[in-house]
Amino acid sequence: MPAAVGARADRRGGPGLRARPVSSAAPVDGPSDDDPADLYDRAPCGLLSTRMDGTITRVNATLLDLLGGRRDELVGRRFVDLLGVGDRIYHETHFAPLLSMQGSVGGIAVELRGRSGRVPVLLSSAVTHDGAGRPTGIRTAVFEAVGRRGYERELLRAREAADRERDSARRLARELQRSLLPPTLPVVPGLELAAHYHPGSDDEVGGDFYDVFPLAGGGWAFFLGDVCGKGAVAAALTSLTRYALRSAAVYDPDPTTVLNTLNTVLRQERRPGVHALCTAVFGRVTPSSDGARVVMGTAGHPAPLVLSGAGGARYLDVAGGQLLGAIDSPAVAVTETDLAPGDTLLLHTDGLTEARTGPGPDDRYEEERLLALAAGLGPVSAAAAVTTVARLLADLGDGVEDDVALLALRASPGHP
Repeated sequence: MPAAVGARADRRGGPGLRARPVSSAAPVDGPSDDDPADLYDRAPCGLLSTRMDGTITRVNATLLDLLGGRRDELVGRRFVDLLGVGDRIYHETHFAPLLSMQGSVGGIAVELRGRSGRVPVLLSSAVTHDGAGRPTGIRTAVFEAVGRRGYERELLRAREAADRERDSARRLARELQRSLLPPTLPVVPGLELAAHYHPGSDDEVGGDFYDVFPLAGGGWAFFLGDVCGKGAVAAALTSLTRYALRSAAVYDPDPTTVLNTLNTVLRQERRPGVHALCTAVFGRVTPSSDGARVVMGTAGHPAPLVLSGAGGARYLDVAGGQLLGAIDSPAVAVTETDLAPGDTLLLHTDGLTEARTGPGPDDRYEEERLLALAAGLGPVSAAAAVTTVARLLADLGDGVEDDVALLALRASPGHP
């Protein structure tokens, strides 16, 4: 078993430095008066030769300087004696067999034991042969790797610092995102409520939002929407939007009035670099013994779904609503519907239906697939409906490129 080469193949996966057997002939290029013996002895890297059993037969002065030893201290020893315990084990079990099979191996990172301590090096070795093709020995080039190890340590420290900064930024983004959503949904007699927020990125705050709150004149208000953009600007607009919707509903909960008030607020926020645009759904829901009455306005937002308590699902017709913040008087599509006991109103932002399902530009989840999923659920609670869609988002994985907000309201069966 050859034993002339050090241990582990460079485990960082970098390309190896492949050395060729040192020739005793004069180089083709360079001064003609170069002494081959001096070229060997003063080569810019350490050089050594061993027999096939690993016994060192020759070393150059560069290697002696590197290790701080004398020639008579190395010649006659086995090369593995220069290795630490771990490198020696790996050499015997992996590297020596690999060299025997391949005939040469390069870029091996090991530590040699020198007079002043361990010396990190890179090794490249090749088996030499006689005229009949029989292996006669092994020649090894030894490259000092102190600078490389220092560089790698600096890279590792820089990476660790970057990881800490990224983790800190992600924690900040999560906390900021959490502050833009209600900590809990209220308890509403006659209604089951459930919500879910799926972030499209761990590093940036999204602009999706939702809320449910009581109205002074009776009934409950709900809204869900999506502010254009991500990051700090989107977070500020989201906070402003939620405040504007809640405040407008205090004075007049009519969906058209509330959404037009929000449009006015967004138009006032226009400035260079800020696109104060938003899609939104705002509605009033009044539970009763017969289910719940819903009056809802939409502005450029995906149509909500109604999951029937008897099975099946349908989209509400909300055609005509326009994006908020783009023009002074956008159209608001108003619709009214009655939820029978067991019916569920499911609202979502467009990150769901725009999620990628394949590599093509048209490989999207789209409304038809969501409708088919909802129709196949059968009678379910609000929590079960949201959980099913949340599980779908998790299954889509990296295909969900935008944030997704979900809000479900179900008329409780049997409510007096």
